[in-house]
Amino acid sequence: MQLALAEAEEAARLGEVPVGAVIIDPATGTVLAGAGNRTLTGNDPTAHAEMLVIRAAAALIKSQRLTGLDLYVTLEPCAMCAAAISFARIRRLYYGADDEKGGGVQHGPRFFTQATCHHAPEIYGGIDAVRAQGLLRAFFAAKR
Repeated sequence: MQLALAEAEEAARLGEVPVGAVIIDPATGTVLAGAGNRTLTGNDPTAHAEMLVIRAAAALIKSQRLTGLDLYVTLEPCAMCAAAISFARIRRLYYGADDEKGGGVQHGPRFFTQATCHHAPEIYGGIDAVRAQGLLRAFFAAKR
């Protein structure tokens, strides 16, 4: 999670909402991809940290399936990202802060509990949530 938080801090420095993500191969401990949000800098509404690391890891291993890999993200994924996590067959999802407004895992549509969900990862929330929430609060307080 520390690596994902570092990615979130870098996103904040760029003026992006501070969300960071990394994909790790737990068998080797290798970090395959890391990124922070880039929706503004990329003019891309789909450039959430999760989407970026899924794309990068898939390109690296040359497979659309990320079976056996773990995703760490600083904020509960939205429904779009939850769908991508499902399609990629991510093994485990670790996330920091809950997102009561825009989350799609434990809040909102609860994507992984839907009958139409093809794959649900193991989910572990609240990992270093205080630090992740602090980054978000400080970012939005500065915007106001």
